[in-house]
Amino acid sequence: MLAIVLSLSDHGRAVHAQIDFEEEPINYGTSRTNDPVAELQVQIDAGQAKLESDEDHGYLVSLLELLDIKPSSQVLVNSKTSFQLRRISPSRPRALYFNDHSHVGWVQNGDVVEVMTTDPVQGAIFYTLSQENDPRPKFIRDRGQCIVCHASSRTQGIPGGLVRSVFVDAGGQPQFGSGTFTIDHRSAFSERWGGWYVTGTHGEMRHMGNVTSQDRHNPEALDRETGANVTDLSGRCDTSPYLTPHSDIVALMVLEHQTQMQNYLTLASYESRFAVHYDGIMNAALDRPKDHVSDSAKRRIASVGDKLLRYMLFSEEFQLTAPVKGTSAFAEEFQAQGPRDSRGRSLRDFDLKARMFKYPCSYMIYSLSFDRLPDGLKHHVVSRLHDVLIGKDTSEDFSHLSVDDRKAILEILTQTKPDLWADQES
Repeated sequence: MLAIVLSLSDHGRAVHAQIDFEEEPINYGTSRTNDPVAELQVQIDAGQAKLESDEDHGYLVSLLELLDIKPSSQVLVNSKTSFQLRRISPSRPRALYFNDHSHVGWVQNGDVVEVMTTDPVQGAIFYTLSQENDPRPKFIRDRGQCIVCHASSRTQGIPGGLVRSVFVDAGGQPQFGSGTFTIDHRSAFSERWGGWYVTGTHGEMRHMGNVTSQDRHNPEALDRETGANVTDLSGRCDTSPYLTPHSDIVALMVLEHQTQMQNYLTLASYESRFAVHYDGIMNAALDRPKDHVSDSAKRRIASVGDKLLRYMLFSEEFQLTAPVKGTSAFAEEFQAQGPRDSRGRSLRDFDLKARMFKYPCSYMIYSLSFDRLPDGLKHHVVSRLHDVLIGKDTSEDFSHLSVDDRKAILEILTQTKPDLWADQES
């Protein structure tokens, strides 16, 4: 399906067992969804929105407009890692477009547009939209094909996104025997973007993008110099069929962070709900008060909440050794979304010199997925976040945050998300 995202290389991080999310209390496949695509379908059926098809891209342009996804978010995948793999190659890459909540995949002459969107409680929801021009177009929800890849150890055992970096041959075929890599803000620069086009500059740092393996006996022998600091894809592929000529390096970095951040939010929600559900069963069996929370449930909630917080505050982030600059309007448009405090600061402000963001706390803290975390879990995460930012929590996990970092993040959140600290002592 929309295999945006990652492959399996742990980098020393734990691999999560798959959660039985089809059972109580999650009921992933049978619960009614509340996501942007489901809402759009209601509007289309009611005549309040209309999908327009054009000759060059089918429903793509209209769909992006209705989902409020900007073309500048375009990134191009040249590996055959999607279910429409026969239509994908280095000369005809797959295009991906995204915002904070939804991701859209498009291939030239494809039968469908692929969509991964977000239900704030259930996590990633997958749809396809037929490219056949239809007066009443229908999004079809996936019933199992997508989550074969999108609900595994690669996504922490829950339905979610994955960004994969692979060694590919000249035809775009992944060389899985040579290994694949998980891509997020913790990933080494040298392991990123195999099977992707990358436009932008990054100094002396080198990645796996823009090149293919020329030796089938030694796929790892890439000409990384040829793929470095590419600002124009001419000669590598014809970009005229796409909405922009870019596969922006900054957009790629944001995509990588965001997909795993959403996975951590979903995982934390699932684990917390399971803990409360199991407590409910045991409370009834042992004749305990219905609202009794066991020590084991508290530990489970705290453990997954701490994982979420570490990722949200960019623990273990790869440190850039050269400035990074994209080629499209993505960075400017992304930062313009705010929100900003009275000093004009935003969690969306980029650094791109030593790290990705100037103020290292994920902008996904503004998402509905964060707002709708179960109460006990959210209280734990927010309480510990507050302790970190006021300097009370000085654990090694957050040693990368300077006093100035903590102060700035606290001030930004206090002004732009004031209800966050409702339960905290001043």
